Amino acid sequence: MDKSSRLTGSLSDRAYTWIRDKILRGHFALGTPLSRRKMAAQLGMSPLPISEAFRRLESESLLESRPRVGTQVRIPTSQDVRDHYILREALESQSARLFAEKASPQERLELGRMAARLDAMIKRCTNGNGNTKDEFRTQAYHLAFHMRIAECGGSLGLRDAIEKNRILVFNWLYDTAAEFRMPPRSHEDLITVIAGHDPEAADAAMRRHVRYRLEETLEAITSRFGLRIEGAAPQKEFPAERS
Repeated sequence: MDKSSRLTGSLSDRAYTWIRDKILRGHFALGTPLSRRKMAAQLGMSPLPISEAFRRLESESLLESRPRVGTQVRIPTSQDVRDHYILREALESQSARLFAEKASPQERLELGRMAARLDAMIKRCTNGNGNTKDEFRTQAYHLAFHMRIAECGGSLGLRDAIEKNRILVFNWLYDTAAEFRMPPRSHEDLITVIAGHDPEAADAAMRRHVRYRLEETLEAITSRFGLRIEGAAPQKEFPAERS
């Protein structure tokens, strides 16, 4: 690879990260039109790396381009939202089972500390004491928390599947669009169960955690953008978490 190609790649990575973060922060809301030329001027680069960043974000379903419309932040269909929740539930419930079976005592303590910190961060934002930067840090830490559960379960393939499918990124995007936050202690309560050496209880706890307020989040997004809500699939009831 020659020097100009490496430079273009570096600028493309920079543009990708900048645009992606703007989307996840809610600065570029769903449906926002994006201009290559304006972004190139704003970032002090040519339109070429911007175009490459756009293509990458389109391949990840964060942007979409339409004839005579241009490029915009992609508005998901209600089925998109449901499918991401279904895929997340499948992958993360298995992560929880493996964590309950295989995580070391040190890893269980580590996730307990992470859960307490995450819930404190959420509480700060919920109480109105946080700002946009705090919310971004909280969502980033939330992603790290769930990825760490998958890592401690001992399956790199499962962790990579969660990352490759952008499972937690879409969760972040939908939470931002719906202006939704998790309730207090939700992650401390979750880790108490999945660290308890009971794979069945861990599976059920993670499924409840993932499904929490799915319908409210879906309604908020579909109402905001005038989308039709497809019929909800029947939800299996799980036993209450053990104290």
